[in-house]
Amino acid sequence: MILNCIAVDDEPLALGLVCTFIEQTPFLKLTGRYASAVEALVGLQDQKVDLIFLDIQMPNLNGIELARVLDSRGANKPRIIFTTAYNQFALEGYKVDALDYLLKPFNYEEFLHAANKALSYAELLHRSNTNPAATDEQRMEDNYLFLKIEYQLVRVALNDILYIEGLKDYVKVYLQNTEKPLLSLTSLKSLEEKLPSKRFMRVHRSFIVSLDKINSITRNALQIGKVNITIGDQYKDIFGQFQSKWT
Repeated sequence: MILNCIAVDDEPLALGLVCTFIEQTPFLKLTGRYASAVEALVGLQDQKVDLIFLDIQMPNLNGIELARVLDSRGANKPRIIFTTAYNQFALEGYKVDALDYLLKPFNYEEFLHAANKALSYAELLHRSNTNPAATDEQRMEDNYLFLKIEYQLVRVALNDILYIEGLKDYVKVYLQNTEKPLLSLTSLKSLEEKLPSKRFMRVHRSFIVSLDKINSITRNALQIGKVNITIGDQYKDIFGQFQSKWT
């Protein structure tokens, strides 16, 4: 698979280095180089681009702002790898769904590592698009899903999930035999739609639980391991149907 790429940076030396790295990477094809985000936005109207190596600190329109504009294209948007000298933008880069964040100065090994993430993502997306039936439903049958953790897609086995806690724009996924939960930038509702309803249930506006990991149930709560989770009022009826199977 070949990824069509552009590079955007207002510093000529930095732009030249990224373009050199792209041209020496077999699975990347350089289709454009731009000295500003405004020029890149115009150029993107005339070509299909899979990946953008994008600086952040630029005049008129910065890299984060360009990423937000492109985000409106939904699934057809190009993926972004930020290249910047400022680490304080890492969280903002994560929020606009960037694949990676390269901190200047970076070498070719670091560049290639980020590019390989983009290739893996593109191959995964291609398999899903060429076989639509084998998307979320198939992954559920295969007992795993993918979560974006920091700047990579992490495969998570459904059998390992104990419960999931929603925290505004993030979720915490608690796994058995792992003390620290996985933190992913997604919504609880989005995960609820992906998880098989026979195995997982939302029992509170902030919690989804794995039904086969429940140790005990009381009138208003359930226990998984040492954790007690309150059953929300709006979920009591549907959870009651599940609870009736215990008696």
